[in-house]
Amino acid sequence: MKNLLVSLAIVSLTAASPLAVSLRADDKDSKAAGPAADWSASVKFPAGETPVKLFNGKDLEGWEGNTGAGGTPKYFTVKDGIIVARNEKENAPKVSNYLLTKKKYRNFRLVFEGKLAESKMHSGIALWGKQHNPDGTEPNSYKGHLVMFPSGWGIHDLFGRRNVFEDKEGLAKKADNGGWNKMEILAIGDRIRLAVNGQLVADWRDPKPELCGEGPIGLQHHSNPNVPQEIQFRGLILSENPKDEMASVEKK
Repeated sequence: MKNLLVSLAIVSLTAASPLAVSLRADDKDSKAAGPAADWSASVKFPAGETPVKLFNGKDLEGWEGNTGAGGTPKYFTVKDGIIVARNEKENAPKVSNYLLTKKKYRNFRLVFEGKLAESKMHSGIALWGKQHNPDGTEPNSYKGHLVMFPSGWGIHDLFGRRNVFEDKEGLAKKADNGGWNKMEILAIGDRIRLAVNGQLVADWRDPKPELCGEGPIGLQHHSNPNVPQEIQFRGLILSENPKDEMASVEKK
């Protein structure tokens, strides 16, 4: 009987979804990363999509920016399975800067959690753009689209048209839990959708699709002179060329 139960357990695990298997294969790393992958890893991506971890929970492999390497300011670090963007009053950045993926992306689904730990300045996820050095002092700034959170919810055209989508109906503000917000960004063609804690809060098409091009994904560390601030990110799981449907929105 004992051998039969073991065999049934093995069959059950083998029959699990491809996503569950792929994300549980490195349980050792997941445990080491603490809570970093908890919610993002639980999201069921549509069949045919291959979810990939952008963040390994341990270090910033695959990313570049102000990490202290090469003499850059050390604004981005990893602590307890979380990417932390922080500055003190004395070293606040003069220009918003970004932790950037070394790989570029065009059409994708990204699930992650974000938290404003200190200060009221917003952060966001940058996409469809490129590194930008507006005044010659910050090579890790960004020109492109920015999905903003958790204050000033909306979509911004960085160094361009500014606010192109605002949370006028208050959907994002209502969904905001004030702590770790669970978010999904679906970026396909000229369309960006954002879900917050299971609710679709933004659905916007860019009237200038020529501005929607391949680019690195960036985690924003906003400029905020003379103010200590901290933003935290965890999860960060992505699939390319996704299906045209939200994965985390609660079904009615």
